[in-house]
Amino acid sequence: MATIWKSTTKETKSNNTFTGTVLSSWSRQQKLAMIAGFAILGIVLAVSACSKQSAKSTLVPVSNPAQNPQAANPAAPVAAFQSRATAPTTPAAAKRTTTSKKRPANVLYTDANSGVSFSYPRKSSLTTGDKAQPYFESDAVPMNFVHDGGTALATVELPNTLYPGTDFANAFFTVNVNHTIPQNECQHFAYLDTSEADGEPIESEKVTVGSIEMQRTSEFAGNALRQAEARYYHNYENGACYEYVLGLGTAGYGTRDGIQPVDRDEVFSRLEKILATVKVQPVAHDGVAQGEEATQSQPAEQLATTQALADSDSGK
Repeated sequence: MATIWKSTTKETKSNNTFTGTVLSSWSRQQKLAMIAGFAILGIVLAVSACSKQSAKSTLVPVSNPAQNPQAANPAAPVAAFQSRATAPTTPAAAKRTTTSKKRPANVLYTDANSGVSFSYPRKSSLTTGDKAQPYFESDAVPMNFVHDGGTALATVELPNTLYPGTDFANAFFTVNVNHTIPQNECQHFAYLDTSEADGEPIESEKVTVGSIEMQRTSEFAGNALRQAEARYYHNYENGACYEYVLGLGTAGYGTRDGIQPVDRDEVFSRLEKILATVKVQPVAHDGVAQGEEATQSQPAEQLATTQALADSDSGK
């Protein structure tokens, strides 16, 4: 039994020696291969990980386009630009557009009963009817018809702040009408210009305002404190005698320091621009004036062509 045991022991020892020799020999031969294999495996794993990370980054905009609208829609910048370019007007922009549209500098006055119409500066004041009587301070400016029966239609008063630093007090344009005066008497005036040194009246003169001829005279009154001048224009139109009054009042020159005389010609030129816009349309009147020439019917004529009053509501 001991012999069997020894024999078995030898065989076992011999087998172990062979196995160890084989293993030892295989490990030396495969050592580099195994290391290389592990290295390759590590590289493969690293590359795989990078590929997955890259794929994940690339798929994010596709899977969730709301997070990156420009990537999902390459035309978004162009559309956004077009949207801004064609965006509707905001309330602020609309307000600027509205306020940039200025109102007309002039206002049109029309009286259907008399047929008279004219344009006047918006910044001036208009009175009609019983309130149309013009004044120089507290003195009423009289009509200059040769007969009674005249009616004041409208008066335009220029702003009294129009000529600062001057003796300008007030200026106005008034329209009067008288249906009782025949055509042959309309060219006459109750008061004539008496500004000559000798006090003799100056006959009225024929002038053209716009495209129509009218008779004109003037009246001046004043003292060292205040002065008043009125220029009267008469024209027979539409079966009635029409009177247009241009008035200028001054005060203060020579009595207050720093006051200069206003340019009277410039003031009357401004008033004449209103007169040049007057038109008279045909209307029927119950009491058309009768006289030697009143029965001669004439078509209504335009008193003046409409002209621009660009400087009427501004300063000098």
